[in-house]
Amino acid sequence: MRRKTIILSLGGSIIIPDRINTAYLKKFRSLVLRYVRAGHRFVIVTGGGDICRHYQHGASAVSHVSAADLDWIGIAATRLNAELVRSVFGPHAYGGVLGNPMRRVATAKRIIVGSGWRPGHSSDKDAVMLAKVYQAKTVINMSNIPYVYTADPRKSSTAKPIKRMSWGGLLKLTGSTWRPGAHVPFDPEASKLARKLGLRVVVCRGTDLKNLGSVITGKKFRGTVIA
Repeated sequence: MRRKTIILSLGGSIIIPDRINTAYLKKFRSLVLRYVRAGHRFVIVTGGGDICRHYQHGASAVSHVSAADLDWIGIAATRLNAELVRSVFGPHAYGGVLGNPMRRVATAKRIIVGSGWRPGHSSDKDAVMLAKVYQAKTVINMSNIPYVYTADPRKSSTAKPIKRMSWGGLLKLTGSTWRPGAHVPFDPEASKLARKLGLRVVVCRGTDLKNLGSVITGKKFRGTVIA
């Protein structure tokens, strides 16, 4: 198996579905360390998840809050999640959370954890920027859904999974404008940059770690490939 840099966009709702999912984090840690021992490097970017939206909704219920300020709230949530994920890897990880995705850190550590950076997009775009910096061809988007669907599967019983799609097709589905706290399979700003860079993104259920291993190793997997 060829050694490579693996970019993970880890959804905040996986880290904290209602409370911190310690059982999941233990298994996730074991999986990542297994592939690190095989020589791979991981760059893990954490999302804000529902805790981010909870704070955003709270701020908006009190007064009119700008989109930029809502994003700053989200960025703070991603950073808290990133500190949590970085800490569980202990000495195996680079010692700080990477905030600027355009900066390549000089480290021999095989695990780097990043957070959101600036308003105007989600941490998905930070993962795409890190893929460029670390010369990775694929971003694995670890979501709470196994595929991208033709419609929101939580709202439509007729929603069908899509196994392969173009960036244009995804942008038609999500729209091309970022909205703070939006529930989309992949941030439209990230999609536009990934299309420009010629990146491949795999959207898969992040809690299915056996399937994630298949994505990493290039075996048959469940998920949507966007290219």
